[in-house]
Amino acid sequence: MKRVSLIILSGLSSVALLRAAQSPPAKPVFADGQAQIVPAFQDPLAWVRQTLWVETEFDSDADGKRDRVFVDVTRPKQTDTEGLQVPVIYESSPYYSGTSGPREFLWNVKQEVGDPPPPRIDQPAILFKPVKDKIADSLVGTWVPRGFAVVHSEAPGSGLSQGCITVGGAPEELAPKAVIDWLNGRAKGFSKIDGTDADLVTAKWSTGKVGMTGTSYNGTIPVAAATTGVAGLEAIIPVAPNTSYYHYYRSNGLVRHPGGWLGEDIDFLYDYINSGDPARRDKCNAMIRDGLFAKGRDRQHGDYNDFWADRDLLTKASGIKAAVLMAHAFNDWNVVPEHDSRIAFAIKGRVPLQFYYHQGGHGGNPPLEMMNKWFTRYLYGVKNGVENDPKAWIVREVDPNAPVTAPAAGRGGRGAAPTPPPTPYADYPNPDAKPVIFHLSAGGANAGGLGTEVTAKQGRETLTDNVAFDGAALAKAGSSPNRLMYATPELARPVHISGTATITIRLASSKPAANLSVWLVQLPWTDGPIGTANLITRGWADPQNWKSLTTGGDYHSKAPGTPLKPGEFVPMTFMLQPDDQIIPAGKQIGLMIMSSDRDFTLWPVAGTELTVDLEKTSLTLPIVGGLPAFTQAVKK
Repeated sequence: MKRVSLIILSGLSSVALLRAAQSPPAKPVFADGQAQIVPAFQDPLAWVRQTLWVETEFDSDADGKRDRVFVDVTRPKQTDTEGLQVPVIYESSPYYSGTSGPREFLWNVKQEVGDPPPPRIDQPAILFKPVKDKIADSLVGTWVPRGFAVVHSEAPGSGLSQGCITVGGAPEELAPKAVIDWLNGRAKGFSKIDGTDADLVTAKWSTGKVGMTGTSYNGTIPVAAATTGVAGLEAIIPVAPNTSYYHYYRSNGLVRHPGGWLGEDIDFLYDYINSGDPARRDKCNAMIRDGLFAKGRDRQHGDYNDFWADRDLLTKASGIKAAVLMAHAFNDWNVVPEHDSRIAFAIKGRVPLQFYYHQGGHGGNPPLEMMNKWFTRYLYGVKNGVENDPKAWIVREVDPNAPVTAPAAGRGGRGAAPTPPPTPYADYPNPDAKPVIFHLSAGGANAGGLGTEVTAKQGRETLTDNVAFDGAALAKAGSSPNRLMYATPELARPVHISGTATITIRLASSKPAANLSVWLVQLPWTDGPIGTANLITRGWADPQNWKSLTTGGDYHSKAPGTPLKPGEFVPMTFMLQPDDQIIPAGKQIGLMIMSSDRDFTLWPVAGTELTVDLEKTSLTLPIVGGLPAFTQAVKK
């Protein structure tokens, strides 16, 4: 009666107010295992928006106080008006306050392999923005109308977050952990950057269940947060995550740059995202960029060490408890495909895990339906059966000449043509894939043989390094002294490769140090963007690290490389990048061996010679159906 009497006293229609008073509270709606758009949650003008600073457990700028990270929240109004509690979709990034990336400040790659690098000039400082009413709008329009809150935070040292940029350091794991702790009532949040207990902000509207997602660096942070095992982080959907800064800037002991960013190293990325308070920058630069990074990165040798191990999430993967939907592209040459599989294989069987792969470049979310089912299952607890779905969803090849419709997310993306729905598979790699060993036969200056039978007395063949020619030019050349090419017979039927190829090679160098680059290609080479019409996969290694390159697998040996004795042969085995690709009939599979890779490695002066012992060199391909399938594919 009290509620009705208030309605009567109002100046509004008593009938309208009575209906409003009697209407049930708004709540999430689920159909087909997915959270649906709820009209009552849909009006952006009614959403509750707030900003705050969450206190972390670290002091990265060594000022004697725990760092605080800047956070924004967007949530349905009913979390205030009706006591509704909702789970959170959370994205964190160092990019929100701008970047600094003039290409003239990249490292100069024109140097001899193994020599001290020429100095790099630090790029211009990022303009600081001292006041913000929000961090970002990403994710908000998708998830708030479906009954979730959306939270963003700026990574330590960027924007209005305190501390130093550490590029893969522990603060990038512990900062999102602190935000998740705040959402669960275990950490303090303040309405002011220097707030006291009088300025506390709580998250009583939160159920405590959190899902994280993002692309590239923003996809790295969910994996980093998950390694802490923080309670409340129930699910992550990392898209093209960088799971090891060593594997981002090095390959098997070799200095190797991310695609599209030739000459980038960890100190350039530090400058690229250093958007925090200028009052801290000189101190952070001295401690981190010019101190820790300069000492640990070892750009001269490219070896793995304690510095890189601290920035390798595989060493911490045992802490992951969240359900993981991994998303990546097989033609992502910025954050190469091994970044997700190395983590996924480490957690397989321990937590719910699915793969989403496509054939494009950097970035590319899973379909919204997949993401929605994932978050609905693990944040709202709706039993939609997603854990029983096929473990791998792979977008099959499309016409490489189809028009690009949108840029890919993250640095280095080149966009993607319209793609078909993903095809479900029991797992990745395809459970029917079996290793098939291929052997080389002479003729690599033109095109030697690549077959499953051993042919004796093939001898040795030599290539001469010349970085003036890129990989595409060498692959389509009928003959070249600058690479060795070995090809299968023309395929009469398609061949499905699924998994990680491995090469075992015995070679000698004319110099104490040299690049080694290996491409697996389709012949004849098709002009156009690098992708499924021409490239299968590729890999790089440092012959100086041959003692550590013995079995393939993830490279994390801390044994330093040793200079080669010119003319002395050394054996080495290493993996190429993971792939899942169907090579069409009418093509040949070509193994191309070269020294410097113009798009990825250092650029030494031309002239280094690599000599390959053909009889002690082989390629192992994971082929669906194994040897019988390949034998049928080349049968005329």
